[in-house]
Amino acid sequence: MRWIRLLFRAFGWLLTPFMAWAASFFGCVAGAMLATRIRDPFTGLIVTAVTGGVAGFTGLLLWLRLLRQSPEIREALAVSADGTPDIVAALPILDDTAETPVATAAEPPREPAP
Repeated sequence: MRWIRLLFRAFGWLLTPFMAWAASFFGCVAGAMLATRIRDPFTGLIVTAVTGGVAGFTGLLLWLRLLRQSPEIREALAVSADGTPDIVAALPILDDTAETPVATAAEPPREPAP
């Protein structure tokens, strides 16, 4: 079961860039369809590139808006509100029965009392 959770977490981490890529791809396809009606090939390439960029940027903004508004999706995908991997969720949670405390980055390791 642990590897399935890890697989979904990795999928969640890769979902944000995949959404931006897919939106820009479909924007380029739509731009290419528009560009077939333009006589100048250079202008057609510019239209294709601009529509791909606009669609990718818009798709990414909509995806990040969805992530910010839905804590359930963020928790399931183990990402933060800005779509970056949530490293804290990836760390294993220690139970209270652990014998040695774990030092965090904010707290220096304690030296034994003399």
